[in-house]
Amino acid sequence: MPSNDTQADAVQAPVHVDHLIENGDLAAENAWCVSYDADTLPEQRPAFVPLALWQANQNDAELAPLLTSDTELTSELGSTLQAAAAIAVDFPAFTDGRGYTIARLLRERYGYQGEIRAVGDVLVDQLDYMRRCGFTTMALRDDQHPEDALRALNAFSVRYQTDVEERQALFEKRLTANH
Repeated sequence: MPSNDTQADAVQAPVHVDHLIENGDLAAENAWCVSYDADTLPEQRPAFVPLALWQANQNDAELAPLLTSDTELTSELGSTLQAAAAIAVDFPAFTDGRGYTIARLLRERYGYQGEIRAVGDVLVDQLDYMRRCGFTTMALRDDQHPEDALRALNAFSVRYQTDVEERQALFEKRLTANH
């Protein structure tokens, strides 16, 4: 995560469109920037901003919440987030899996229907799991190759477990087909 020494350090320019995967394809465009500065609104818009800053400025349609991996999704927060046009979930390190839980809770417990974007340390190897947890958009780390990302999203044709889209496990499908 960028340091908070200056606003320039705290605001990231939009992810290059070649590194943004949206609904399983390369995105056609990306105007959104990500700001980690918890005190100052970014000049560049539209922007994902820290949750508290978004909550204080919910009337600004060009702002959307940036959730850290340690965000506790309460019922009240889940209801508040329904008003967000999009939600970004930060992955501070690829080894931090709490963002998957946040996305899954947003979809399944709180019924969020909008864009959920993975930002931060997002690697090609994570994309299929992210999609299965409810992410619609993934901003790849700069050193990740978009072609590899598209292949990774289509690497598995059969999955054993359920996910936000597939509510029936493979064994259940097989049992149903045999009866």
